[in-house]
Amino acid sequence: MAILGAVQVPHPPLIIPEVGRGEERRIQSTIDAYEAAARFIAELQADTIVISSPHSILYSDYFHISPGASARGSFASFGAPQAKFACAYDEELVNAIEAAAKTAGIAAGTLGNRQPELDHGTMVPLHFLNKYCQDYKVIRLALSGFSLKEHYRLGMLIAETAEKLGRNIAWITSGDLSHKLTKSGPYGFNPAGPVYDKKLMEIMARGSFAELFSFKDDFLEEAAECGHRSFVLMAGAFDGLAVESNMLSYEGPFGVGYGVTLFRPLGADGSRHFLNAYDAIRSQMKAERLAKEDEYVKLAREVIEHFVKSKGGYLRTPQHISPEMTAQKAGVFVSLKIRGALRGCIGTIGPMYDNIAEEIRHNAIAACSRDPRFTPVLPGELEELEYSVDVLGPMEPIASPAQLDVKRYGVLVTKGSRSGLLLPNLPGVDTVEQQIDIAKQKAGIRPEESGCSLQRFEVVRHF
Repeated sequence: MAILGAVQVPHPPLIIPEVGRGEERRIQSTIDAYEAAARFIAELQADTIVISSPHSILYSDYFHISPGASARGSFASFGAPQAKFACAYDEELVNAIEAAAKTAGIAAGTLGNRQPELDHGTMVPLHFLNKYCQDYKVIRLALSGFSLKEHYRLGMLIAETAEKLGRNIAWITSGDLSHKLTKSGPYGFNPAGPVYDKKLMEIMARGSFAELFSFKDDFLEEAAECGHRSFVLMAGAFDGLAVESNMLSYEGPFGVGYGVTLFRPLGADGSRHFLNAYDAIRSQMKAERLAKEDEYVKLAREVIEHFVKSKGGYLRTPQHISPEMTAQKAGVFVSLKIRGALRGCIGTIGPMYDNIAEEIRHNAIAACSRDPRFTPVLPGELEELEYSVDVLGPMEPIASPAQLDVKRYGVLVTKGSRSGLLLPNLPGVDTVEQQIDIAKQKAGIRPEESGCSLQRFEVVRHF
């Protein structure tokens, strides 16, 4: 087998003494576990070490593998330019992986940004590894916006390619956990944060990698996780193998979760081929989602599916439409997401059509085909598309931002002929200042411009 072992590790810059300046002692359990993980990797004596990092070059539709013979970096951006690192790349294996990915239909390789600087998600592991291991080569692997299934497939392909080339590899999967564990932390608190960390570390402790596919995209977004796709990449390298797991530590005193786990393959296990598990889990998740959707979301989904599959066909009014949707008028926004990322959002501030049903139908088609930020939705994306429909209440002029609440009210910012709207209760929008700034940006109003009028509104969100 090509994969000799792997470790799950975090990458807090302050764990580097030159950056932490004593603060690193507050995560001593993580430091001790990191030392053990580095010794574990060194003792494997692998030919090449794969490091998957959430902070390497990220593309939505491509896995970037760092090119060239070597790379350097420092923690200058964290106030410690004296903390410098370098590594040599395994060019032969990189080229073989790029060729194999092309054959397998996986968009991965060395194209794109060719900046040689190492990222901190790579340098933190190197800080520990260099204490125990000097003569080694690296493959630095970025994440992408592709599905978890594609991340798993790439992990499989890397292990298979290494085996064909006669390379023994070890894997360092670099990634923090939730960034929203405490109110006092830099990213604030979300109840999903500690729930994610507990579930993730239980999975890693058991080596139950198929369960990594079971996290809902909106839950991952709420938890503000960092390393989930990195963990899935690593899991793919163990496909078809029994795995011994050893969780060494978990802590989160700064509001960010740090976990360290060791993994060692134990031999072939036919029950651990997990690509089919992904399809089964995601199909079940979709079935549960469809069972919960109300008539507003159902109409948006049916309109979009018919429009995309028929290449522009307009769906006739379904039988399930209630009088509530045909007798009332309101502005409506239809939002689409795929794998937690926005895929389209178009709406109307006030009613433009005869009723809410027609408002949904027109805006659903616009969201999937005419949002200028995105290409039109393709048939292959429909299976993973998630929908929400916001029905807007009346606009209410307000005198100051103090009358806003980001969870309850949306905002419409207007200056002259320019206006920008932002819906309420959006992930990542935690303050009124953020809400107004984003609405200004959408309107083309500079942040420093004054004299803007504000209106607030409530919505009924259907999802």
